[in-house]
Amino acid sequence: MNNVPKNLWYSKTHEWAMFTCDTIRLGLTDYAQNAMGDIVYADLPAVGDQVEAGGLCGEVESVKAVSEVHTPVGGTVCAVNSALADAPEMINKAPYEAWIAEIGQITEKGELLSPEQYEAFCEEEDMR
Repeated sequence: MNNVPKNLWYSKTHEWAMFTCDTIRLGLTDYAQNAMGDIVYADLPAVGDQVEAGGLCGEVESVKAVSEVHTPVGGTVCAVNSALADAPEMINKAPYEAWIAEIGQITEKGELLSPEQYEAFCEEEDMR
């Protein structure tokens, strides 16, 4: 099984979310980066962008394909990990440290899975 930290929440589109006082930090899960292969480019949102729960919040490109990054909450992008512009491979090396964006002024929350629910979801995906 892939690395699934117990202190995070997860989406069915394979993003992780860490809640702070009034923001969430999000990134791609270990499962996602393993499936994608070597990540070579990250298209990040801009600070100030408005996002919707389940909506697009950037893209990452690997040697296999371009994949969309979705946000599990609606709100305003208040920070981006600009280090990924020069080193997108950080997502492969440390997916839970290589966050993509922080969302604040949260207006809506989409469906999030507990670590146990996410592990079960990934096992189902692997059987397909």
